[in-house]
Amino acid sequence: MAFHYLKQVKNNMDKTKIAIIVYVSGLIFGAIVLDMWSAETSPKALLGILWTTLFAISLYYIESKNK
Repeated sequence: MAFHYLKQVKNNMDKTKIAIIVYVSGLIFGAIVLDMWSAETSPKALLGILWTTLFAISLYYIESKNK
């Protein structure tokens, strides 16, 4: 029983780590390629907000699916 629980926790952590890696790589892409954090404000800033929202939703979905 304990082994099954540990395996389930490991799988959940793997999905969470993948979501975090995708999020951070998206932020780096936005910073370098799209120049999101420039001095000029533009609609590109909304992409950062949208990206963070999608990240939060994905983490919630991963955690709720585990339970």
